[in-house]
Formats: sequence, C-alpha cells, structure tokens
Amino acid sequence: MINTLEKIIADKKSNMEKYKNSFSVEDLKKRISSYKNYLNFKDKLKKNEVSVIAEIKKASPSAGVIVKNYDPKAIAKQYLNSGASCLSILTEENYFKGKLEDIDEVKKEVKLPVLCKDFFIDPYQVYLAKSFGADAILIILSAVDEKTAKEIYNVAEELNISSIVEVHTSEEAKNALGFKNAIIGINNRNLKTLKTDIKTTYDLHKVLIDHSAPIVCESGIETEKEVEEIVKKTKINNFLIGESLLKDLDKNSSLLKKITQINP
Repeated sequence: MINTLEKIIADKKSNMEKYKNSFSVEDLKKRISSYKNYLNFKDKLKKNEVSVIAEIKKASPSAGVIVKNYDPKAIAKQYLNSGASCLSILTEENYFKGKLEDIDEVKKEVKLPVLCKDFFIDPYQVYLAKSFGADAILIILSAVDEKTAKEIYNVAEELNISSIVEVHTSEEAKNALGFKNAIIGINNRNLKTLKTDIKTTYDLHKVLIDHSAPIVCESGIETEKEVEEIVKKTKINNFLIGESLLKDLDKNSSLLKKITQINP
C-alpha cells in the first residue's frame, strides 16, 4: 500500500514540471540576484538560548485544515511579537494548501529568516525557493536517495542558503552527519504513518551529539515542560513548532513566549 509520503512525492514530481516549464534555472538566478531581503537562517539559532522556528501552514495530512481564515502575514507578525527566532512556511500545494508566494509576502512584512518547508526532490527547487525569498530549505532523507540529497545540499551551499537535513531513524541520523554545515532536524513524526513520538528526539540525539551545526527538535511539542525536559536531557535548544501554536494562536502566543524564555 502506498504511504502518505509516497503520495506527496508523486504529486510533487508532477507539480515540478509546471515550474520548470515556466522558469528556467537562468530565469531563477536573475530573480535571486535582484532580491535584496535575504537573512541568515542558521545564525539565528543560538547556542546559549532556546530558539523557536514557528511554523505557518493552513493544513496538514494528519490534522486536515488547521487555520480556516488563513493569513500568513498576520500569523508571522504574531510569531515575531511572541519571540520566534525564525519562521517555517509550508509551500506544498496539495496536502498543506501552501504556495511559494507566501514566503515573499511574509518577508515584506516581517524581518525573520524563513524556511521553505516543502518536499525537495530536485536541485532545481533550491533555485526556485530562493527566488521567492527563502533563507533555508529542507532535505528530508526519507524522501530522496543519498545522491539526490547531496545534490540538493551542494546547490544550497553554492547559493548560500541554509539547509535543514531532516531525519527520523538512527540510520538517517548517521547519514546526516555527512552534511557537515547543515542544520539537522529530528522529526518526531513518522512521515509514512504520520504517528508522532517525542522519544525519537531522545534516541537520535545520541547519534548526533558531535555534530557541530545546530540540531532542531521537530513535531509533537505541546507544552513548555516538554521543551524544558528535552533541553535538560539532550542539550538540544532549537524547536520547530507548528500545530500546537496554530490551533489557538491567541492563546498559544503565550506558550511561544514562555518557551523562548527558558534558560538552557
């Protein structure tokens, strides 16, 4: 039976052709050279403080529609005022109801680095993401083979855009250590089954403990106590949080403030 990740990747391949027919790599390079609002994503994740990458998305395969009256710019402003270090914007069209244009629109209003949260399966997408203003891209190791992952990473290095290499298993974590300059994200959610288990972070941080670049705990964070425990037991102090904040933005902006005030 085809799993959720395989469905998303299959659709992404067909959607990529639409962009390739509209923009050549040379077209995208021209757009990149004229864009003046890039920020350093990796540098915003500090070693001596808790940093939150706050996620902006309308929907997800596991939760359905999360934000009915979806306004990425308004959400971004609320996150900025609540202490977020960076933003993650879902740009996948079919399952998360996002679009690349959201990155550019948000960055016109809010001065925070933005991760283009999507399923990168082709180096072309790095040029595409940066041409819309992205400061970081995501490489999900369960979504691509090792050769493609390296190609995507190398293009990101050439374009001076941060990479988050995302892992969910011990084998992926070991492979991620080969991406020397990359941020490594530990996803507590299994993208094939959509089940979440925070124990994944505790297990995989042992493999990644000597990695020199930042490590990020992704998915499943609901309380500041969970963050405190992870910081205390693993020394990981960067967190990507989405649904827990988005389900009740007004109420959970205080949660974001509390998390960013935790002393690592």
